[in-house]
Amino acid sequence: MSRFLFATIPAVGHTVPALPIAHALVERGHTVRWYTGAAFEAKITAAGARFRPITDPAFDYSLVGLDQHFPRRRALSGLKKLRFDLVQALAKPAPNQVRDLTALLQEEPADAVVTDTAFIGGILLQELGGPPLAGFGISVLPFPSRDLAPFGTGLAPATGPLGRLRNRMLDSFTRQVVYRPVTADINRTRRVFGLPAATGTIFSYPLATALYLQFSPPSFEYDVSDLPGQVSFVGPPRPSVDPGWRPPSWWDELSGRRVVLINQGTIATDADQLIRPALAGLAGEDVLVVAVTGGGDPAELGPLPANARVERFIPFDQLLPWVDVFVTNGGYGGVQLALSHGVPMVGAGRTEDKIEVTARIAASGVGVNLRTQTPEPAAVRAAVAAVLGDSRYATAARRMQAEIAQAGRETRAAELLEQLADGSAPRRSVPRQGRRSIDSRSSYRGARR
Repeated sequence: MSRFLFATIPAVGHTVPALPIAHALVERGHTVRWYTGAAFEAKITAAGARFRPITDPAFDYSLVGLDQHFPRRRALSGLKKLRFDLVQALAKPAPNQVRDLTALLQEEPADAVVTDTAFIGGILLQELGGPPLAGFGISVLPFPSRDLAPFGTGLAPATGPLGRLRNRMLDSFTRQVVYRPVTADINRTRRVFGLPAATGTIFSYPLATALYLQFSPPSFEYDVSDLPGQVSFVGPPRPSVDPGWRPPSWWDELSGRRVVLINQGTIATDADQLIRPALAGLAGEDVLVVAVTGGGDPAELGPLPANARVERFIPFDQLLPWVDVFVTNGGYGGVQLALSHGVPMVGAGRTEDKIEVTARIAASGVGVNLRTQTPEPAAVRAAVAAVLGDSRYATAARRMQAEIAQAGRETRAAELLEQLADGSAPRRSVPRQGRRSIDSRSSYRGARR
């Protein structure tokens, strides 16, 4: 049996999606430890893994959220907010991540380390001679591609000489201007650990993984000519069942009606951006509207339209079988779970990675992209009517549902991780970031049991 060390940044969307994979590994007889924020201890323990906390509270915002942990974040928007998040939530914690993981590996070796896309410390640890590294994609594929504009632009692919020239020019601009502060911060950390400077952006780092598990069907992503060889599309893991959840009193109303689900997400939680305009736009329509606030108090929304029901939380796997259209701000996990049930969508999100997610909703044919973070009520109403009235959206979503079922989800992810840990996975070319030796039999790994 193998020993796995999971490590994730302390955010819901980066930690919770992988819990079913850890549970699958434990069920198969493996040992799993998990390093992340204190808020996830109970969920990790319930999955059968052993929780290990972030040692420095300055880097654990899991209990209060980013805005409360970093009060000045509230005043930022657009590019400034993105830079702030990349530096404060991803780059700054990296030295502490490396030190904490090193201590955990000295305490007990691991046969593989498994991290989310944003956990920079995992890449640095591998460059320093740590165990084989697997990454998992909690958003769209971030890798640079000659066929794509840089991550965060939301632009469609462009191939051919002119398209690739556009992509190179935008890539140069984002490296030198947009992501320069993040790259500089990471390179300061690299120097601390004796590693040479890297020239790629933060989105180049997942290229250094030996295995990359993408939580989507292949057709949701753009078809590029230079997809990295370590990428395996496993689909979204099935969410863990919450034994304490009970259906609300109105649950029987779902039967026999067309249902529209509105979700605000867990990071961009301002109800004025999507929930309020969607409720207003769909008021009086012949649909049942179910809004999930992501934690906000439903009472703060005031009087609701007669066709609306609002809850703080509903397990999506319980609700989505009843849903006809999903109105989303582009949270990646929710989008993939909707696709796993064949539900078409309306996307309205521009912050974080959402500009890329909503672009793919439209490009893949599973829904409409409103191209805004704050849609007008009439725009939401028209988009929902368009999705309900055109069967091509539902057909495309059901096609993705079939792809996800075939991908294997958490079971296939566990199989691939087993192969990585026992050395039976095919050798993959790992692009250099100016790394030192990455020996899978290094002292970090220890002897097998």
